[in-house]
Amino acid sequence: MSEYGKELKEKQKLKRFYGLREKQFKKYIEAVLEKRGKVEDASLLLIDLLERRLDNVVFRLGLAKSRREARQLVSHSHFLVNEKPVNIPSFKVKKDDIVCLKETKKKKPVFQNFSSSLKNYQAPNWLKLDKSKLEGKVVGNPSAEEITSAVDIPSIFEFYSR
Repeated sequence: MSEYGKELKEKQKLKRFYGLREKQFKKYIEAVLEKRGKVEDASLLLIDLLERRLDNVVFRLGLAKSRREARQLVSHSHFLVNEKPVNIPSFKVKKDDIVCLKETKKKKPVFQNFSSSLKNYQAPNWLKLDKSKLEGKVVGNPSAEEITSAVDIPSIFEFYSR
């Protein structure tokens, strides 16, 4: 496989991992590339931007079975961020933000058995999950180790810097 092919494969892998379209993903890459000389680790900045999306945070908290389901639940206004309704999946949560399920939505069949399925779930270190209230708090910054699939992020930057 050519170098271009390897870079394209890595880009597609990360893009699909987060369930983003090309245009969305390219905006994140361009934002990181603008700050490339100003930040210590561009790869960590990209991971931070992708992990802090509201749909990803809902998934990481265990309030959805997949990122696709989390995206749909956020789009249908099932969640509050700091007690305000947010229906934008790309909304960037910040440290100390509280993400919770709306009280009126807790009665929905999707969430009926969540307390039992969350008993054994362990949220990432940068999120704190309150399983009884079905809410989570952002307590830190995501790390590169949070990504379960091995992706060569520098090759993605090489792909876009052509």
